[in-house]
Amino acid sequence: MENVQRREFLRRAGSVMLAAGMSAGAAQVFAQSKIKLGAKDALIVVDVQNCFVPGGSLAVAKGDEIVPLINTLAKSFQNVVLTQDWHTPGHVSFASSHAGKKPFDAVKLGYGDQILWPDHCVQGTEGANLHKDLAIPTAQLIIRKGYHKDVDSYSAFMEADRKTKTGLEAYLKARGINSVYVCGLATDFCVAWTALDARKSGFAATVIEDACRGIDAQGSLAAAWDNMKKAGVKRIQSGAIV
Repeated sequence: MENVQRREFLRRAGSVMLAAGMSAGAAQVFAQSKIKLGAKDALIVVDVQNCFVPGGSLAVAKGDEIVPLINTLAKSFQNVVLTQDWHTPGHVSFASSHAGKKPFDAVKLGYGDQILWPDHCVQGTEGANLHKDLAIPTAQLIIRKGYHKDVDSYSAFMEADRKTKTGLEAYLKARGINSVYVCGLATDFCVAWTALDARKSGFAATVIEDACRGIDAQGSLAAAWDNMKKAGVKRIQSGAIV
C-alpha cells in the first residue's frame, strides 16, 4: 500500500513540477518575444499627411486611426525618419495633367507604368502637411519625395525612375543604421516600395502591419504583401515592440 501511495505522490509531484516548468518557460518565451531595439534600428513613418486621411483628396480608409499608435511606437526608437509626398502643381502623376484621363487610370511614361492619382500633397498646401496629431518631436529627418515634376516617387529611398535617390540610404548608413521598421500610408504603395527598396539597399526591413493602412486597388494589397515576403521583408504587429 505504501508503494502505491508513494508512486501516486511522485506522479502528482512530477505533474506539478512539469506544469510549473511549462508556465515558467511560457513566461520566458513571452518576455523574449518583444523586439529589442537599439542605435542601429530606425523607424520610417511614411506619408502620414492630410491628403491621405479621411477628408483628404486621396484618402486612405481609416488612415487617421494609426496616428496614436505611431506616436507610441516612435517612443521606442532612437532613430525616427518621417516622409512627405511633396508634389509640384501639375505633377505628372496627377490625372488632371493628362487630357481625357481620370484618377486611377494607368498610363505609360518614360520610366514605366504610372497610376494616375487625384491632385494631392501639393507643395505648401494644407493637404501636404503632416497630420496635426502626429507628435514625434524626436524625429531627426524629414524626407520629401515626388518633388520632381516629371517623376513620381512612392519610395523613401528611390524615385519611380529607379535611378534618382532621395539620399535616405546614405544618411542611414552614415549613422550605422542597418535595420528599418516601416509604418504609415499606404501599405500597398509608399510603405511597400519603401520596405522593398530598403532591402535592395542592404537593410533589414520590417513592416508594422497594424500601424499602416492600405488602398487595395484591384488586389494591390495582397500583391504588395507577396512581393515584400519574397524580398525578405518581415511583417509584425506593434505588440512585438510596445
